Amino acid sequence: MRNSLCEEKVFSEVFREYAEPLFRFLYYKTKDQALSQDLAQEAFARMWRHCTDVNPEAAKGYAFRAANNLLLNHYEHQKVVLKFEQQDHQQKSHEDPAYLMEGQQFKEQLEAAISALPEKQREAFLLSRMEKNTYKEIAEILGISRQAVEKRIYSALDKLRKVSENIR
Repeated sequence: MRNSLCEEKVFSEVFREYAEPLFRFLYYKTKDQALSQDLAQEAFARMWRHCTDVNPEAAKGYAFRAANNLLLNHYEHQKVVLKFEQQDHQQKSHEDPAYLMEGQQFKEQLEAAISALPEKQREAFLLSRMEKNTYKEIAEILGISRQAVEKRIYSALDKLRKVSENIR
């Protein structure tokens, strides 16, 4: 039986054993060598970040599932990009200048409101919304409980909600 996946030796062994099959799996699905390499690397990076949660015997399944999820996310993102590219760009260039100015002002006020949050709330909020970390990951990063993270983010959202209501 292998030791913890967090041990560099064990992780290296898992990487050597499954990196090539994972790349081939992704390449079969995408026919894009660079994308396949990127997705395989990201799958292993996620496995390393969550090494305490992954049983070494289940590492192959975790890597393939993570890579497949990353691929699905990539395809969803490509759909959004394609939809945006297909939109009538002329319509966007003829938008009402007052509307565009209001949007810019709202953005500036929102950024100011985020900056005005207490440091602990702002830090948790940005880790959650900008860096897309889970509450559990944020708790580990900040060295606090998950409940504390939830409270900080809830408080930050509540304050931002009140600010946005005043802006409108």
